[in-house]
Amino acid sequence: MPKKSPSPDHEIDYKAAFYNAPVGQAIGRNRIIVDCNQSFAEIFGVLREELIGNSFQSLYPTQVDFDKTGDRIAPFLASHGKYADDRVMKRANGELIWVHVSGYTYTRDDPHRETLWAFADLSKQRDVNSENRGSMTPRERDIAALLIEGRTGKEIGKALGISPRTVDIYRTRLLRKYDVKTTVELVKKLL
Repeated sequence: MPKKSPSPDHEIDYKAAFYNAPVGQAIGRNRIIVDCNQSFAEIFGVLREELIGNSFQSLYPTQVDFDKTGDRIAPFLASHGKYADDRVMKRANGELIWVHVSGYTYTRDDPHRETLWAFADLSKQRDVNSENRGSMTPRERDIAALLIEGRTGKEIGKALGISPRTVDIYRTRLLRKYDVKTTVELVKKLL
C-alpha cells in the first residue's frame, strides 16, 4: 500500500522537526558539520552556531580516534547506507562521554560526502572515566564497541582490517582488564 502524503491541512514542517528533535542530529558533508540541532549542541556543550562549519573531529578524544572511526565506518556506509555504534566522544570542556551514534549516507559511492547523524548521550548510563575504561587503548575501544553490537571475532576483524586472531588477543586483554570470563560478561560490564 503506497504511503499517503500529508493533506494540505496537515503540512509537516520538516525544518522545525529537525531543529526541535529531542535527539541530537547533525548533517555532515565530508565530515564537516553543515547543520545541527539544539539537542546535538547540548550533548557536546557548545553553541550550535559554533559547531556549524567545523569538523566532527573536534568532538573526538584524539585525531587518531576520528581518523580510525571514519575508516572503520566508511565500508558499512558504502555497503548498507547506514551505520550505528556506541563510542566515546568529547564535550567542549574536554569531558569524555559515551554516545550512541546512528548515521546514514545519501552517497554510497562516497560515504562521507552527504550524511545525516543522530546522537544519543549515554553518559548517565556509562562512566567513561572509570578506572578500566580510562585505560582502554583506541584499538580496545574499537573492539569493545563492536562487541557491544554483538559482532563475532571474524566480523570485527573484517571491520577493522585485522585478523580474527588479533581480535581474540584484544578480547582476552579486555576480559582480564574487566576481570570477567566470557564475552557476554564483558559486554554486561561495558554496558
